[in-house]
Amino acid sequence: MEVTMTTNEHRLRTARSYKLILLFAMVSMTMMFAGLTSAFVVSKSRVDWLKDFQLPTAFYYSTIVIIGCSVTFHLAKKAIQKDNKSATTTFLLSTLALGILFVVLQFVGFGQIVENGYYFTGSESSITTTFLYIVTVVHLIHLAGGLISLLIIIYNHFKQKYNSTQTLGIELGAMYWHFLDFLWLYLFVFLYFFK
Repeated sequence: MEVTMTTNEHRLRTARSYKLILLFAMVSMTMMFAGLTSAFVVSKSRVDWLKDFQLPTAFYYSTIVIIGCSVTFHLAKKAIQKDNKSATTTFLLSTLALGILFVVLQFVGFGQIVENGYYFTGSESSITTTFLYIVTVVHLIHLAGGLISLLIIIYNHFKQKYNSTQTLGIELGAMYWHFLDFLWLYLFVFLYFFK
């Protein structure tokens, strides 16, 4: 007896597979950042560790901005589930703008660190700022992946590929952006309290 899968069953199975792959990737990234932050903690005992280093103010603003990204992406997902395509467009484009603003603020923060006389590389650098630079740049690389996926989602949205019955791309994008948000919050709190 031949068993055939309905279109809906196939769609559900595909969605589950993609979500598991994304979850596996997020767990791997989490482990990488756990390793980096563990190295950060171990390095704190070095004599050349900066004890009075302050995070740049731009990092505080970027934290608010990335939380905004999660909110707008969540609203985009809710809007497409109600077939409200114009609201979905607005929220996806808002997420893109906030994501770009987050990147800009990160570089402004790097500039503020240099203005305060701390360098990331070279003879005038310190292990503290080098670690900060590595951690934030690695996060920015992951965020670049998020921005690329968001551009693909926006493109697909304009091609009318999403509706209330087909939301997988937006769901996966939202999952990843919530993860990036959580990851930055973790890094920010970690760097704030363990500097």
